[in-house]
Amino acid sequence: MKALVEYLNQKDIIFKSLKEILPKELGSRKKVTLHLGVDLKGYYALVIELEKKSRVLRKEAVDLIELHEKAEKYIGSKITKKYIVIKAPLCSHAKAILEENGWKVWHEG
Repeated sequence: MKALVEYLNQKDIIFKSLKEILPKELGSRKKVTLHLGVDLKGYYALVIELEKKSRVLRKEAVDLIELHEKAEKYIGSKITKKYIVIKAPLCSHAKAILEENGWKVWHEG
């Protein structure tokens, strides 16, 4: 978690609080790390860390968007900011889908 906080600080993103949500709590079997944060203005933000060896494809991008919707239902509030840190090869179509849906994508292939 400390590495993530430092990474977000480099991007000038600071949270009042940041807690981890297990994908299992949202009914997902994905191997991702989900963090729910509250920024300095009081808005909810979702930070997803995805680390794997195989390529992130379009279908998986849609699954990640669904995870966001499940997280909103889980906390009972709207999540306004959405960030994803991808440490894997990334399909350009998947990146385009995420960005069209309001995600800020950081790719570290």
